[in-house]
Amino acid sequence: VQLQASGGGLVQAGGSLRLSCAASGRTFTFSTYAMGWFRQAPGMEREFVAAISWGGSDTYYADSVKARFTISRDNAKKTVYLQMNNLKPEDTAVYYCAYSSRVQPFVPRDWGKGTLVTVSS
Repeated sequence: VQLQASGGGLVQAGGSLRLSCAASGRTFTFSTYAMGWFRQAPGMEREFVAAISWGGSDTYYADSVKARFTISRDNAKKTVYLQMNNLKPEDTAVYYCAYSSRVQPFVPRDWGKGTLVTVSS
């Protein structure tokens, strides 16, 4: 499976970005897996951001992004999204998507290439 994140960029604090992650792979059945977003800031460990169940009915967020970020998915397009509003400088990181057999606990089975988000103050 290949996971390609996109949509990152430079934004001012308070701004918004929408990340996308497209999945591909002949044997990868996107609609049967939970999907998630993680991020890694320079010098920091990779951390969980958000996850969504295979059908989209259940979502989970890190406390630091609750009420600001929204995860969603389009199974027909094999794509998961992360809408990020009211961005803060501390949201600056490389964002990665991943898939898991279960949404809770979300155990990443593979990582895609990340996309860099930079939030200026």
